[in-house]
Amino acid sequence: MSTKFIKTGALPRVHQAGAGEAADVLNQAICGAKNVRATLRWLRGGDRLLTEQKARTHQLVYVMEGSGVISLDGKDYPVGKGAGVYCGPGESAGVRPDGGEIKLFHLVVPEVADAT
Repeated sequence: MSTKFIKTGALPRVHQAGAGEAADVLNQAICGAKNVRATLRWLRGGDRLLTEQKARTHQLVYVMEGSGVISLDGKDYPVGKGAGVYCGPGESAGVRPDGGEIKLFHLVVPEVADAT
């Protein structure tokens, strides 16, 4: 695989009811990545991102712009630009804006068995 420049601003945004807008920035179709998916997400108002509880998946949610609240195990944490949360296999988190807009980077990586 070769290095590829991805024009993230030119990628189409898809509206997801209650979950804001999303644009895939890393997947097999864009750059050949078979075992990883990355999405930019824009949340406003009552929008919310809920990470999926997958048994063999690691996830990272990183706040790129704005501020909001990350919910973990029933507790809320105020967050701003530069904050993030890691969810290991079987774990989940919720993210919502705190009034304005929040832009997130969401990375999903499945566990891959070692080839030993």
